[in-house]
Amino acid sequence: MATQTAMRQAAAVLAEDAARQTYESAEEILRLYRPVMRALATAAGPSVEVVLHNLDGADVDLGHTIMAIENGHVTGRSVGGPSTNLGLDVLKDRQKDHDAFGYRGRTSDGRELRCSSVYFHNAAGDIIASFCINVDLSPLQQARNMLEALLPVAATTTAADERPQEHFGTDLVSVMDQMIAEAIGEIGRPVEQMTRDDKIAVLEKLDQRGVTQMRKSIETIAKRLHVSRVTAYSYLDETRSRG
Repeated sequence: MATQTAMRQAAAVLAEDAARQTYESAEEILRLYRPVMRALATAAGPSVEVVLHNLDGADVDLGHTIMAIENGHVTGRSVGGPSTNLGLDVLKDRQKDHDAFGYRGRTSDGRELRCSSVYFHNAAGDIIASFCINVDLSPLQQARNMLEALLPVAATTTAADERPQEHFGTDLVSVMDQMIAEAIGEIGRPVEQMTRDDKIAVLEKLDQRGVTQMRKSIETIAKRLHVSRVTAYSYLDETRSRG
């Protein structure tokens, strides 16, 4: 808990600094914040990943945005690796305030993360880089489970599980697969039992979350829904025409 609080405070300080200044390039941000990344990761320990993404330019390749990373074993990524699904939201509106603190993330192997992201802008107001802190909660959860097994625990009421806001993978394909599986799971029945309307609802969720902008997404979605590529495009067109 102390680590999470410290990381949120660090992210808040970074956000305040980012809001006051503008930068010419992502490379300038890298030069300035590379030592900060190392300091944060060293102080917080191996369960805390610190990442700097390059989002500069008109044609950003979300499959290769990582400029620098510390403790990359947390998500299995390295320099030259991908953004997450949040990169799609940023590219939709580069001038929006996308800073976020303490939100939930999930790795491709199911571990829960607590995340914070700060975005840097150029003089025109466009986002050109992001600084992200991702805390792996599994060591804390394992310690809690051990204590609960040893000590009597009073009955508690837990909140319903929330949908993760960020999905992590070693490439964009794994990120996309997680998001498709999540949307299918939200329907509440196996694909084999889904109606046409259920499958259209899956396409609508994925379109709203930016998945349909990913390369070869429609082909992948069609395969998971057991429909043809043409049918998947038809469902997508139908959801968009409703709006």
